[in-house]
Amino acid sequence: MTKGLTRSGRNWRWLCGLALLGATIGIDSCLIDPKDYPVESSSRSDADGGESGSAGSAGDNLAGASSAGEGGTDTGAASSGFGGTLFPGGGVGGTVGTNGPPPSCAGLAATCGPSGNGDCCASNVVTGVTTASFHRSYDGATSGYTSQAYPARVSDFRLDTYEITVGRFRKFWNTYPGNMPAAGSGKNPNNASDPGWDATWNTSSLPASQAALTTKIECQTTDQTWTAGNDALPMNCIDWFEAEAFCIWDGGRLPTEAEWNYAAAGGTQQRVYPWGSAALDCTYANFQGAAGGTDFCVAPGNGGVNRVGSESPKGDGLYGQADLAGNVWEWVQDWYANAYTSPCSNCAYTTVLDGQLASGAVSDERVLRGGSFNNMASYLLSSYRYFGIPSYHSEAFGARCARTR
Repeated sequence: MTKGLTRSGRNWRWLCGLALLGATIGIDSCLIDPKDYPVESSSRSDADGGESGSAGSAGDNLAGASSAGEGGTDTGAASSGFGGTLFPGGGVGGTVGTNGPPPSCAGLAATCGPSGNGDCCASNVVTGVTTASFHRSYDGATSGYTSQAYPARVSDFRLDTYEITVGRFRKFWNTYPGNMPAAGSGKNPNNASDPGWDATWNTSSLPASQAALTTKIECQTTDQTWTAGNDALPMNCIDWFEAEAFCIWDGGRLPTEAEWNYAAAGGTQQRVYPWGSAALDCTYANFQGAAGGTDFCVAPGNGGVNRVGSESPKGDGLYGQADLAGNVWEWVQDWYANAYTSPCSNCAYTTVLDGQLASGAVSDERVLRGGSFNNMASYLLSSYRYFGIPSYHSEAFGARCARTR
């Protein structure tokens, strides 16, 4: 059952539908209009080839979170302060310092969270596992997410409490393009095969000037947050390259898909949603969840982002992160592939893979996770996978940074 939803003030529309249909959750039920984003226009089912676990045969829905834990009861990992070795500061080109806050956080006002007075730069430890005991895109309860074919080992890391905010991104913008990453920076220290930043992206994929960057991040007149006048809103309209460049400059990196899934699923608790198995509504996340799923939690009639952490602590994950479901989709490191890489020990798809789309075409898309303000509930599952052209700017796309513990 698919329903076309025309969004006012936009030059495209989201095609949204009820995604939970039997054992299949289709990727095609909430996509950008083909005339504006042709690569994403083809119909794709997460059951393509089933869940056998063989390369290229598994569908998009490959694993996720279990029903352990109810929302609103988790204390999560304590957020650390800045300075020392708990939260290393970052330098230009990915150099990690040991004192002081990351560059995006220096002198930044505390305007995040449910009361608007929380530290926008808080970061939480995600405690990993020493064996491959976490199952990607598995929750043991939701149709399409009951296969344990893709176990993974994920080491300890930090994941920022909040999505990148407008205020934090402005610090990056202030010194751009002088802060483009250096070759090899932003490597995941837990993954020896991670090549880090490719210096050719500085000329081929990042905007050449501050003015060009401004044009890119003002991607849509109605809902882009750059000129909204609220530094606590999530920074949207950033593509994968801008998100990764920001995180590297800030002393971190984008999380791998396995890391993001692990944090959202509460690790081996394998949660359905970041908070547990409690039914999703607007008190947990910002999504298309008002009026029985026919309207939006924020800005009814049109939808829009919310101040980061607005639904905390009720909607937080086990490790204390807010907005892992809803608000904006979050870019992760990996290139998209139908089948997860296996075996997996702090793994990531860091190179483009052939034949990984349902059509058999080359996958030139990166993974996005978490759903957004204009998605229905099925897209906010901890297990759900989405994908986008890495150079694409959308008001529904944002990011958060991972860091070394």
